[in-house]
Amino acid sequence: MLTFENPAISVKGVTKIYGEQTILNDLSFDVERNKITTILGFSGAGKSTLLKHILGITQPTKGTVEVLGQDLTKLDKVGLREFRKNFGMLFQYAALFDSFTAAENVGFPLSEFTKLKPAEINEKVKDLLISVGIKEESFNRLPSELSGGMRKRVGLARALALSPHIMLYDEPTTGLDPITTKMVNNLIVDTAKNHKDREMTSVIISHDVKATMEISDYVAFLDRGKIIEYLPVEEFRNSDKELVQEFLRL
Repeated sequence: MLTFENPAISVKGVTKIYGEQTILNDLSFDVERNKITTILGFSGAGKSTLLKHILGITQPTKGTVEVLGQDLTKLDKVGLREFRKNFGMLFQYAALFDSFTAAENVGFPLSEFTKLKPAEINEKVKDLLISVGIKEESFNRLPSELSGGMRKRVGLARALALSPHIMLYDEPTTGLDPITTKMVNNLIVDTAKNHKDREMTSVIISHDVKATMEISDYVAFLDRGKIIEYLPVEEFRNSDKELVQEFLRL
């Protein structure tokens, strides 16, 4: 199992039990700073539950989750809300506010969590939208007036609004056509490169093998609540775990 001297995220002995079902089973692994790490696995492996633990939305039955050196299990609700400013999150279907324009969606976290003046927010929103490839004529469009790829771009701009240290991507290419999928993958890589000086860390929850092999630095395979393989991407291709190879062949 990979370990790092100064990981961005460190999951230590985490078990999560719902009723009689164990979702995460004594799970331990680190996520390297300033890299793209993808967590693969079949449906029901525990990927979404793991993501909720990293965000502090769910508390472990046993074990700890440390993010940027902070043990999330020791934070109260107010502390967690404040700490989550360190995260940017691109949801599976972008999860934009339907009644907000593209610009209003991106401006929302800035108005909620900063003391910037309206003119400063407008300027930052413009910069963020342009940085992800949204043209000015689309700033005032509603999500329903945007293509799937454009909604992803707006969602990413919103996720970057508070200059997060960690970007989380939940199945970012699900339901997208091949051209849009490639665009989203390029966007993830470009975002990581553009924020490398801040040591921004990217974590992707995915089942997209092709994309994972193309854009990841490290790949972890989650099965029944445990990481059974975790390697640099080139080594992961040649894993000797039969279940991993079965997944790669799908």
